[in-house]
Amino acid sequence: MMESLLALLGFPPKSARCKGRVAAHAVPETESVRKIVDAIGNLEPAQARFLAAFAYLLSRVANADRGTSEEEFKVIERILRDKGNLTDEQAALVAEIACNQTVLFGSTENFLVGREFDKIATHEQKIALLHCLYAVSAADKSISSTEDHEIRRISRELKLDHEGYIAVRLAYREHLAVLKKMPGAKRT
Repeated sequence: MMESLLALLGFPPKSARCKGRVAAHAVPETESVRKIVDAIGNLEPAQARFLAAFAYLLSRVANADRGTSEEEFKVIERILRDKGNLTDEQAALVAEIACNQTVLFGSTENFLVGREFDKIATHEQKIALLHCLYAVSAADKSISSTEDHEIRRISRELKLDHEGYIAVRLAYREHLAVLKKMPGAKRT
């Protein structure tokens, strides 16, 4: 079920996941990640933990401007369903829990979940996450400066270099609100 998300994001095959890396169970979990993992307990623990942190970070960006819009929530559900191979019900549940955890514990858990994802994700998975973060923030066709700044903060927590961040950001430049306000910018 999760193999397609993990493969898409560069996660090694099941047989090679712990070779040369810290075992997934050695990575500390935050309360938010633990709550989401419990909701999707039918997955392998490492896969569930990865998906939980992934979902939390998506909801973190959606809530950056102090509210998750219906469009953003639907994009989070779609990403979890399509890339995570979750059922509609699982995707809705994971998205709901992630969004609630972000609202309730964001001020204390944001950095911790980012650090946890940094420990369990490959470079390719981190870049794929950035694309998903921008897709969520562009759900309403406009990426606010607040959302853009939150994505930059996450990229730093994931120890991504500036060039990698900018390369992903450029793919979404037509949605950046800061560029839409510039003189001579095309209005959409």
